[in-house]
Amino acid sequence: MSTTETERWICESCGFIYDQADGDPDGGIPPGTAFGDIPDTWFCPVCGARKKDFVRYED
Repeated sequence: MSTTETERWICESCGFIYDQADGDPDGGIPPGTAFGDIPDTWFCPVCGARKKDFVRYED
C-alpha cells in the first residue's frame, strides 16, 4: 500500500479539511506540506481551532 497518497485532516470544531496537496497558502503553509510538518502554532483558517483539534480524515 502506498503512503504517497495525499493525506487529509479534518477540524473537529468546524469540519474544515486540510489537504496536503493544497496546503494553506494564506496561513503560510505551502502546497505539498504534510500535516505533521506544520508548526504546532498553526490554527484552522476557518474557526481558529488548534492543530491538535484535527484528526485524520478518512473517505
